[in-house]
Amino acid sequence: MTYFLAPTPYRMARRFARMAECEQPDPSRRYTLSVDIREQDDAYVLNALVPGLKADDLNIQVLEDVVTIEGEFKGDENEYLMRELPHGSFRRTLRLPAALDASKAQAKITDGVLTLTLPKAESARPKNIKVTVK
Repeated sequence: MTYFLAPTPYRMARRFARMAECEQPDPSRRYTLSVDIREQDDAYVLNALVPGLKADDLNIQVLEDVVTIEGEFKGDENEYLMRELPHGSFRRTLRLPAALDASKAQAKITDGVLTLTLPKAESARPKNIKVTVK
């Protein structure tokens, strides 16, 4: 027995609509900044891809246990067949599990990767307590 599968008639129309959407991005839509966060003994390390951005293009705020990263990827007026690189403004707010020491936070951009080191506050760090035997 042989089966013949016919493509849905509206598949090409949906495909062209998606392509047109890529060419004419909605200015009200925002890019979502993807991040990786890992925990070390005394700090959290956050990594995010920010291709083409410089340190002056980012606004990073730390308040207690909340980190906010804002920025904008500058667009151009060219026409594209396909557009997958990030464009437009973004704002990402993250709440971490422990309080942070904002005065010791460090940020750097190397090869399009933002590395944000967020030291834990002294009150959030584990304490070693020695037990004495009598």
